[in-house]
Amino acid sequence: MIRFCKSLFVLMGLLSGITCAHAETPIVTWPDGWEVEAIPQDDAKPQVSRQRAVKSDQGGTPVMVMELTVTPVESGHQVNLQGVLLEMRKSVQKDFFQGGYQSVCNKIHPATLSRLSALETTCTITQNGRHVLSQTLVAAVDGDKAYVFSYAGQAEAYKASLDEIEVARNSLKL
Repeated sequence: MIRFCKSLFVLMGLLSGITCAHAETPIVTWPDGWEVEAIPQDDAKPQVSRQRAVKSDQGGTPVMVMELTVTPVESGHQVNLQGVLLEMRKSVQKDFFQGGYQSVCNKIHPATLSRLSALETTCTITQNGRHVLSQTLVAAVDGDKAYVFSYAGQAEAYKASLDEIEVARNSLKL
């Protein structure tokens, strides 16, 4: 049971200077065994690019999700990346709370995404004191584009998939 929260969509609302140009599609090398999902283009936001891969267990139940979202930023607009990631983290926590879960997120800290300086946070989601899910949000800005790389999954699958996630993350060509 993976509830991929609305947090990725918070980015679009927080980047107030969105342009109408189409974002170039970045290249991601998804891990073997992960199913790449076709994400329909949102006619209301055609400039936003989204790519997603899902890892399922032997029974076909999704246990992990990775997603890359690219949003164009208007020329000259200064993105408050710390503020964007903080709002996304709040959204994750609120969504899980409404679903009956508790969440604790680590401090937003510096990271990298491809060749870019980024900020990152990871949330641990529990239910009745038991760790059930984890979600990591990584955000970066490069000139006229903002990137969010997010991955979430069941606690055991998340831990077991960290090497695959790292390979996919390092493969990014932004």
